[in-house]
Amino acid sequence: MKNIPILDLQLEYKYMKDDIDTAIKRCLEHQKWILGPEVKELEDKIAQYLGVKHCIGCSSGTDALVLSLRALAIKLKGKEYFDKTDEIITTPFTFTATGDAILRAGATPVFVDIDLDTYTIDSNKIREYLNMSKNVAGIIPVHLYGHPANIDDILQIAKEYNIFVVEDVAQAFGGMWDNKKLGSLGTTGCFSFFPSKNLGSFGDGGMVSTNDDELAEIIRMLIKHGGKDKYNVDHIGYNARLDTLQAAIILAKFDHIDDFNERRRKIARLYTEGLKEIKWLKTPIEKEKAYHVFHQYTILLTGKNREEIQERLKQQGISTMVYYPYPLHKMKVFINNGMKVYGSLQNSEYAAKNVLSLPIEPLYDEKTIYKVIEKLSEM
Repeated sequence: MKNIPILDLQLEYKYMKDDIDTAIKRCLEHQKWILGPEVKELEDKIAQYLGVKHCIGCSSGTDALVLSLRALAIKLKGKEYFDKTDEIITTPFTFTATGDAILRAGATPVFVDIDLDTYTIDSNKIREYLNMSKNVAGIIPVHLYGHPANIDDILQIAKEYNIFVVEDVAQAFGGMWDNKKLGSLGTTGCFSFFPSKNLGSFGDGGMVSTNDDELAEIIRMLIKHGGKDKYNVDHIGYNARLDTLQAAIILAKFDHIDDFNERRRKIARLYTEGLKEIKWLKTPIEKEKAYHVFHQYTILLTGKNREEIQERLKQQGISTMVYYPYPLHKMKVFINNGMKVYGSLQNSEYAAKNVLSLPIEPLYDEKTIYKVIEKLSEM
């Protein structure tokens, strides 16, 4: 049997080759490598797509989070960084960057548990913690695996307590909640264009979306060393610009994003139907109001050993991945540099031990997906 990688970027390149090659050739001809025309074109296109006033390209999804939080500290506190007494609530079941950005912005991450149906932050736990603490500055919900967090509840809570919401949309480009694009609902939205994302570049890249004019202006300064004039700066900034070449590649791929997301959704339906009779696993769901873009199709193993299942699938040439084996509150970086934990975080810990992501390349045909289903059904 031919190997089935979890994602096949070579297949995608061949599919879009002419568009991508043309985009790269255009950059070679104009030689405007730093903040070239493709960067602004991409910012404008994505702003229109999301329905927001501003999009600012940056060097990675991680930097998008850091830039958002730094800009919020400058706007809200008149300081370069938050204080350690400032708390920002997020989920421990996410990539390190979500929590690390909070540390890098000077604040203290507060980890609350997830809803095990969606793997996203439990809004009830957010409210419970806010009833205990007066130091919360904001919330970072993560739209994990492509499924939206319960943004209605989160925005209502944020409004009641007058705190910000930074959406981590790294895994959910094109996803929606109640027909509104993710990244358009919070104070800012933070996107990653890492190659494996639904809309990925050929390296690192990111973007911040916002309707706040002041935040947009501050972020544009921060990506260029901290000032409008790089020789006379206002803030502690970064060299965090989006590369022109990456912007050109993302532009070429952008025209395919809605089609590819629909292909992912079709594959997810095939998996869910094909795996529904297997008693030792739980398939992902899509909540009402949610438009899940399935960056990952992640099952929960409820009655089998994950390492054994992974190894047996590997022997059949089927790749799988674990996102994420260690919840953030178990990592040294947060233990050593400051964090708070609310409650037992039992759902996050259970998910970390039992989730498994299956191949979800949007260009795979039905036969390939049925092969994965067949092999899982035999175990």
